[in-house]
Amino acid sequence: MTHFWAASGHLLLDREPGGGLVVTDDFLKAYLARPEILPPEDACAAERALHARLSAEPQAEVSKAEIAAIEDADARENWQFLLGWRERLLAAPTLEGAYARIIREGVSGIPPLFLDQLVQVILRSALDEVEDPFVVRAAECLFRPQRVTVQDGTILLGDAEVIAGHEADRHASPLLAMLGGEAVTSLDILKPANAEQYWQRSDGFDMVLDLGGKPSGRAALGQALRSWVRQIHGFDVTIEPLDSFSDADWRWFVGLDAEATAIGNALWQGRQPGTEALSRVLGLYRLTLPDDVPVLAAAKGRPIYLIMAMNSERLLRLKPQNLVAGPPLAVREMAN
Repeated sequence: MTHFWAASGHLLLDREPGGGLVVTDDFLKAYLARPEILPPEDACAAERALHARLSAEPQAEVSKAEIAAIEDADARENWQFLLGWRERLLAAPTLEGAYARIIREGVSGIPPLFLDQLVQVILRSALDEVEDPFVVRAAECLFRPQRVTVQDGTILLGDAEVIAGHEADRHASPLLAMLGGEAVTSLDILKPANAEQYWQRSDGFDMVLDLGGKPSGRAALGQALRSWVRQIHGFDVTIEPLDSFSDADWRWFVGLDAEATAIGNALWQGRQPGTEALSRVLGLYRLTLPDDVPVLAAAKGRPIYLIMAMNSERLLRLKPQNLVAGPPLAVREMAN
């Protein structure tokens, strides 16, 4: 078994017999250690007392009066959010079920960071037995935005936050600025020759994924998406990368991001998205559900097409929640 994404918090969770993740007190304590929740030096006695009590018993009941007693308005708001988030995580038997319920009930008001952290820890469990660093690196795309760079005809994905840091360093250093070129050139492209380095560097998110390459980054991402679907829905699927789209009788698609959803909607409505929009498509996949999974009549016996696209700023922001509510499932309950 390989070790990666140590900072995801997966070691703080338990597993139920079906393989789903179970929230623990230790996992909830990690939220109490966040800078927004840690009482500052000038925090009132009520806030300090609440933090101390929940640090000892993270699932303890908290009354409205305890929150109202906190003097600082921003602190009260943070605590109200945290307690609401805690209840959402505990509302289902597993973390996978809690995530799916959050998505289906709506994510308005939830910071994207919190959703990304859930995706990472769920993916960490889904990939527990995977020994292919290309698949694990591709899975990073589901919870970390990627900067897209085209270099010598090759499409490269680099972590957007890491690249932004390199660009800031270049602006601060006249020597680095003189070197020019894309910031992605400062990072290592994941290749068979350096693939084993990924495991030690996984929490740094500093290796670049070649969407073409050998092995294919697109195929690796397809495997990562397959693992995500299995962990969330409890059944296996096949996901195949496609070079083109030629199905005249396509019935269903899922946009893997906002840009791809807009492009897919235009095609579905018989409109031409335009050359510029189509040039931003980075990947097409065909997803096939098992025969025993109940689906809506409109999609019965037909494949589901997945579309992936970058935005006009060359950012790829995948939305794994679209694979929760997007497939044409007739029954929404999950095995987990």
